[in-house]
Amino acid sequence: MILNDTIVALATPSGAGAIAVIRVSGPQAIEIVAPLFISKTNKNLREQATHTLHLGNIVDGARIIDEVLVSIFHGPKSYTGEHTIEISCHGSQFIQQEIIQLLIRKGSRSAEAGEFTLRAFLNGKMDLSQAEAVADLISSENAASHQIAMQQMRGGFSNEIQKLRQELLNFASLIELELDFAEEDVEFANRDEFQKLVTRIQQVLKKLIDSFAVGNVLKNGIPVAIVGEPNVGKSTLLNALLNEERAIVSDIAGTTRDSIEDEISIGGIGFRFIDTAGIRETQDVIEGLGIKKTFEKISQAQVVIYLISADKFNPDASGQNSEFQVEIAKIRNQFPQKPLLVIINKVDTLDSAAQEKLKKDLENISSGVESAQYLFLSAKTGLGVEEMQQKLLQFVNTGELRNNNTIVTNSRHYNALLSALEEINKVQQGLNDNLSGDLMAIDIRQALYHFGEITGEITNDDLLGNIFANFCIGK
Repeated sequence: MILNDTIVALATPSGAGAIAVIRVSGPQAIEIVAPLFISKTNKNLREQATHTLHLGNIVDGARIIDEVLVSIFHGPKSYTGEHTIEISCHGSQFIQQEIIQLLIRKGSRSAEAGEFTLRAFLNGKMDLSQAEAVADLISSENAASHQIAMQQMRGGFSNEIQKLRQELLNFASLIELELDFAEEDVEFANRDEFQKLVTRIQQVLKKLIDSFAVGNVLKNGIPVAIVGEPNVGKSTLLNALLNEERAIVSDIAGTTRDSIEDEISIGGIGFRFIDTAGIRETQDVIEGLGIKKTFEKISQAQVVIYLISADKFNPDASGQNSEFQVEIAKIRNQFPQKPLLVIINKVDTLDSAAQEKLKKDLENISSGVESAQYLFLSAKTGLGVEEMQQKLLQFVNTGELRNNNTIVTNSRHYNALLSALEEINKVQQGLNDNLSGDLMAIDIRQALYHFGEITGEITNDDLLGNIFANFCIGK
């Protein structure tokens, strides 16, 4: 990729709309656009100050393509650090392509995916972790993922890593200096202070690593599996949550043969609900495959909702409901640590006396079902749906988010932190064993390397290619 030329791309989503924004960046951005723009007040773009707006027409010779608003940003005071022009035109796809093709004919090149942000990184406008946060911000679909991406883009995570790296680098320099005076047996790096620093780095790294478990699900949505026997209202519940007819609802048992997924935001947190095939003994091969897939989905879920129909909840003479307990036991035996919410659905089909009896029956057998919460609900009428949403929020650890703590959501960062911690633990062991400075220096350099991988001080073309290939064109 050539990074000293001028690039152009549509910065807004493709398709027709009210307006579209075309971005041009590079050393010749202003020179290329200026002859194509006729200002309403006869201004020359080459002579205009940075961060100014200008109304006029984009022309191709004598032909007017569109009336536009042009924004000028002089490098380095721009997103990319280069001269940048943004052309706001009418949102016709024909107009968009006419302007882009004109700019290409006059000397621009079509931008690659993420190339504007790549140039911002290479020009020192942001570090690598901040650049990755740009993609996360664009794809954020709820308040939690937006908050995490904004914090990282503002440098919350990278500032923490930079500070640790600089302190470790200072001690590494002193230890390296000791090696130059090895014959004189002098000590420049205070070992007690170094021990305190290593301990603090270990604590910070462990905290950041632990935050990934929370950050990953907050970023991608918390998967919730809706399971139970056929025809107990799983699809109706999914439709009630999504407020649309997303899943097929039928009185015929086993109509859901495959899992159906969709995501909603509850309290600013994304939840991915998975409506699965019913759990029951069956001779139907297709339905059997669906049931097998149900348990696969449960293994991937963070929370499990088990539905039972109120009109089918009939305890036997001993006061037990063996079928209900057996199915719950299957889930509990395979997934003992997963939060489990048992929902008694279709309570709207019972009168008040029957509902009271149901509560008493459930109390009698619930002692045999450990670590499960219960809720009465009608997916058809919406009764109890809001209470269910609140219970789901209780299962999510949002303390880190509420306290505005740094949360790791990127698997590349997570792996680099694990590697850095492994090297810091080696340094700790070296201090315990009173190893010589030259041996500890090797592990310190490796830890510094992994810190640099996160922020981009240490990188390579393959890494940059993999990261920015996931960006959209125009960003």
